[in-house]
Amino acid sequence: MSKRCEDTNLCLNWEKSHFMVKEGIVLGHKISMQGIEVEKAKVDVITKLPHPITVNGIRSFLGHACFYRRFIKNFSKIARPITRLLEKDTPFIFSQVCVEAFQILKRKLTEAPILIAPDWDMPFELMCDASDFAIGAVLRQHQDKHFRSIHYASKSMTELADIKEKDKIKVKTGQNQARNGKRGKVNQVKAKVKVKPIKIEHGFGKST
Repeated sequence: MSKRCEDTNLCLNWEKSHFMVKEGIVLGHKISMQGIEVEKAKVDVITKLPHPITVNGIRSFLGHACFYRRFIKNFSKIARPITRLLEKDTPFIFSQVCVEAFQILKRKLTEAPILIAPDWDMPFELMCDASDFAIGAVLRQHQDKHFRSIHYASKSMTELADIKEKDKIKVKTGQNQARNGKRGKVNQVKAKVKVKPIKIEHGFGKST
């Protein structure tokens, strides 16, 4: 590794470098042989936050929570009652529904799954779904006789779309996530949606 750093003119901060370790914290994530986890210290800070009472408070909480949104299935759908308060001309009323969404997000962070690092030689599966106001996707692989998640992605929708349009949007979102996770290698991704098959663009083939 030292030779590769030297060949690429990469400088290392020896005070922050650790060798021959089984796990460590990298950019706010715990990395080990098991996979990628949230950093407990950061999650503890988030879970101790009181529910927001101002718009700036909402932005602050979402900023913290979004850092780990890749670990939370349907993040946008869960957070929708809160994010609505950021829309223009929406009165700030942090209702009981918002409080429940706030508590669910904090609980999801403490229960966040261990994500795996992708195996570039194995096929990927992209699962997509959508509600009337949010879409979600998970990129996963079959490892150790089980499907294991690599990355969760979600996005809110401001307008109601018909079923066909929602499917196009959610698969497109999933494709973008797959490209980010697979560095552009999209030929081994199998996309699935929870409706009848539709034609998928950019070489993914047909969904099932």
